[in-house]
Order: sequence, then C-alpha cells, then structure tokens
Amino acid sequence: MATAQLLSVEGVCKSFPGVQALKDVHLDLNSGEVLALVGENGAGKSTLMKVLSGIYKRDTGVIKLNNQPIEVDGPLQAQKLGIAIIHQEMNLMPHLTVAQNILIGREPRKLFGIATDDKELNRQAKVLLDELHLNLDPNQLVGKLTVAKQQMVEIAKALSYDSKIIIMDEPTSALTQSETDVLFNIIGNLRKSGKGIIYISHRMEELTKISDRITVFRDGQYIDTLITKDTKIAKIISLMIGREVAQDIRPDQAKKFSDSEVALEIKGLSTKNLLKDISFQLRKGEILGFAGLMGAGRTELALAIIGKDQISAGEIIIKGKKVKIKSPADAVANGIGYLSEDRKRFGILLNQDVKFNLVLSNLRRLTSQLGFINTTKTKGLSNNAVKNLTIRTPTIDQKVKNLSGGNQQKVVIGKWLTRETDILIFDEPTRGIDVGAKDEVYKLLGELAKAGKSIIMISSELPEVLRMSDRILVMCEGRVTGILTNKEADQNLIMQYATKYR
Repeated sequence: MATAQLLSVEGVCKSFPGVQALKDVHLDLNSGEVLALVGENGAGKSTLMKVLSGIYKRDTGVIKLNNQPIEVDGPLQAQKLGIAIIHQEMNLMPHLTVAQNILIGREPRKLFGIATDDKELNRQAKVLLDELHLNLDPNQLVGKLTVAKQQMVEIAKALSYDSKIIIMDEPTSALTQSETDVLFNIIGNLRKSGKGIIYISHRMEELTKISDRITVFRDGQYIDTLITKDTKIAKIISLMIGREVAQDIRPDQAKKFSDSEVALEIKGLSTKNLLKDISFQLRKGEILGFAGLMGAGRTELALAIIGKDQISAGEIIIKGKKVKIKSPADAVANGIGYLSEDRKRFGILLNQDVKFNLVLSNLRRLTSQLGFINTTKTKGLSNNAVKNLTIRTPTIDQKVKNLSGGNQQKVVIGKWLTRETDILIFDEPTRGIDVGAKDEVYKLLGELAKAGKSIIMISSELPEVLRMSDRILVMCEGRVTGILTNKEADQNLIMQYATKYR
C-alpha cells in the first residue's frame, strides 16, 4: 500500500441545466495505489473524472496534487499536470496507424522539423508497446484492429504521457480474459512505480482483484471509502444503490416448456464464414441464454436470424411457419426485435430526444394516415418507459447524447419494450449498466417472459446467464456445443462446452 497522498478532491460540486451531477464530493488517491470508484450510472463517477481531466470545470471545491491546489483548465493542462484518462468510449483515429495514434501531436521530426520521422515514430511506439507487453504492430491501421486491440492502443496512448495519475473508465469492457490479465499486469507494474490509478468498473469481481480501496458514490454524492480486502461485494452493492440486490437468484425451476408453443425454431443454419449447422428451439415465455467466449459466434447468430448477415443454409421457422428473413425490416415484420450490443451505432439516435428514441420502433403505429404522430400516446409510452427503467433524464425532451452511457442503454431497451414484439433478442443488454440498473433490467426481462414474450439473451457474464436463463445454448467457433437446462448448468460446465473445439 502507498503512504504519500498524491491527489485529493475536497467538496467539489458540478451542475448542469436541470441536473446536480456532483454534490460536495470527496476522494483521495495515494501514490502506488489502485483506487476503485464505483456507483450506479448517474452517480457522478464520469463527471468527476471529466473534471479531473479538464473536460469540465468544477463549480466549487478544491483539487490538490501533492498537497498543492491546482486548476485544471483543459485536457492539455491535465496532461501537463500528469493526469491521463482512458475513456470508456474510445477516441482513436481509424485512418491512422497505431504509432500515429499513440504519439499524435508529439511526432518526431526530420528535415529541420518539416517532415514527420516515421521510422523514429514507429521505433518509439514499439518501445512503449514492448514495455507494456502489448503484441501490436505500430504500422497497423487502427481501423482494422478489433475493438479489444483498439482498447489496448487507447491504454498505451494514455500511458505514453508519463502520467502520475491514470484514470481508467471501464477499461476491460471490450477485452478478453487474457487481455484483461495483460492489463492487470500493466497496472501492477504501474503501482510498483508509484503511479496512482483510479479504476472505474461495474465488474465487482475485478475490483476485488485489482484495487486497494473502493470509493462509493451515489446520486452525485460521496458515500464511503472501504478497504478492499476487508469488504464483501454485497456491502459495496448495498452502498451503491441503498438497498439489497439478490446476487444468486436462479429462474423458477418448476417452469415447464415441453408443452408450450415453439415461438422460434432454427434448423441447420449456416453462414459462409463462421456459423455451422446451428439448430435450436425457443419456446413461448422462455429466456434462452447464449453463452460462449469472444468470437464464438453468438452475435453473428443473432445477426443471421434478423437478416443482417446472409445465411448460406438452414431454415427459420416462426410459430410453425417457415419464413424468409432477408433484412432487419423483415425480422421486425415477423415479430422479432433486436437490441444491438453497440448502442451508439445501431441502437439510438444521439441527436434526437429521449421521447423520439423510445417510440422509434413503434412510430408507424403511432402515426395517423395523414402522417401526424399521436403526441398523447407518444408521451404516455415514453413516460412509462422512463419510470419503469428508471432512466435518469431531466425530461423526455432531453437529447439522448446528453445522457450517461448506462442511461442510453436503458433507452435502447425501452425502445423495444414500447413495441409489442413476440421474440426479443437482447445482445449484452446490461453492458455498461451498473448493478442497480441491472437488477431492474433483469426484473423487466422476467416480466416480459411471464407475459409470454420469447427472449434470447446474449451475455458474456456467466453469473448473468445463470441468473436469467431457463436454458443455456453454448457456442464455440461458430457451432452449438451444448444446450443445458439451468438446473444442470454451472459456470464450470458452461466453460467446458465453450472450449470444446479449442
């Protein structure tokens, strides 16, 4: 553990129109320490990090670095002070190389400063990547990298500034377990060198592995700071949300589907590049979990079902009738709704308001023959969704781009809940959502299933799969390797099936 205080935040407040984001918050960070910062979406975590990194200017309060008050007038000033932030949403330039992204604005020059010295640029980047044990080619275009590798470039870029304080906002959200292990090794080395790290994550198990202390925010206020090794996860969660959340709930094992209607049947579905001879049934009122490691083909299977990816063989049968689905519009027409894991690209319209996004999938039913939208019904549906999903927004007229990432995800979920769709495919429905909001989403999915909706839930979190699924379909390298009942499944058995072809 560290001894010298590196950073302190005292009584910081920050407000926006209609929202008090931070109310007299406190935080302290020691050198050589990993401090986890946790809280529900809207708790103020990201707002404080943006204050520390110069993106926002605080209204009141004091920030001290090495016991000296500082002013962070912008991101460049934060870098000069030795404060670096790794954002949850990546800020890389896809048309530039790995080396160019890491050293942008600091490129070595030649010919009296007229031209960039590409050879030296790549050499410096390679030295940094090797120090961090990152297997990346400095000449590779970032736009051609996987999301996970792009995340590692983001990390290398932040660490290239020789920062004293490194803020990591959900850094493992797109990383595999092996890549997460590499990151944790990097963090361990940074800790040994005296760096201070503020680590934001909704993955509770990560925090117990990597952090020394845990600071909890709730509703924009400081709640408590705990010694990690002396604290149970249940205690952290209860401080975050102010109530108990059941962690080990499993579906009602008495539910019977053998005689219920088959809502969706897939027979021998294959695609040209990945999926091979996939068959399964989804019954009315059932939640079928899709499990597997990254690259197993879970999302690709969902995209094939909704017509986004072309199938090369197989049949799709809905309520006993064979259907042709060649586009997402065909899927919607056949009663299938899809919630993408990439909400910003495929789930929401950032520049539109909450109300419009919530009824987006239902506009045709809310529009008269003359083209007028029924504003009364629109407001009613939107307000109900905001209430049921506890979407934190000052008003349904707020633009979605001004909401936190977790609340944006809730809007995407709400979009499909406002439409009467019989088959719902949720791809990572709780990614980027805090534990309290997860509990609310779980309840909503359960209520939808009880109401007779048929749900496919793709999730990378095995506890989530076990908690929510009546049955679990496990995939590996484009194949279905097992379909388990919830009663017989556990994490070890699922992982055995998930690695069967490896």
